[in-house]
Amino acid sequence: SEAKTPKEETPKGISPVKAKKTPSPADAERRKLRPGSGGEKPPEEPPFTYQLKAVPLKFVKEMKDIVLTEAESVGSSAIFEVLISPSTAITSWMKDGSNIRESPKHRFIADGKDRKLHIIDVQLSDAGEYTCVLKLGNKEKTSTAKLIVEGI
Repeated sequence: SEAKTPKEETPKGISPVKAKKTPSPADAERRKLRPGSGGEKPPEEPPFTYQLKAVPLKFVKEMKDIVLTEAESVGSSAIFEVLISPSTAITSWMKDGSNIRESPKHRFIADGKDRKLHIIDVQLSDAGEYTCVLKLGNKEKTSTAKLIVEGI
C-alpha cells in the first residue's frame, strides 16, 4: 500500500497545475498563429515593396502663399498650383481644414501632374489656409499655403 500512495498522489497533485497552465500556452499558440500565419503576410508584402519603388508619392512643386491687397483682390482670382508625382495620385483641396467642393467659386484643374485650385472673385472671406491633399493607395501627403488678403 505504501508503493501505491505516491502514485495516487501524483495525479492529484499534478492535474490541477496542468489544468491551470494549459490555457495560456494554447492561447499563446493561437495568438502566434493569427498575425504571423503563413497565408496572411506574404501576399501583402510584394505589392507594397513594388509600389514604393515604382511611384514615390510626392509634391514636385509645393503650394506657395498668395498675398493680395483688398483693393486688387476683390473681383480677381487666385490660383494655387502644385506639381505632383505620380499623375495617378488623387488630389483634393481644403480650406482651414474643411474639404472644398467644386463650385462656381472654386474650380479644380487637373492636367497630368499639374493640379490647380482656382478661386474666382476673391473676397476677404476667402483668406485662410489652403491645403492640397495628395492620395495614392494608403499613402497621403499634404501641401499647405495661405491666401492673404490685406486690408488697406
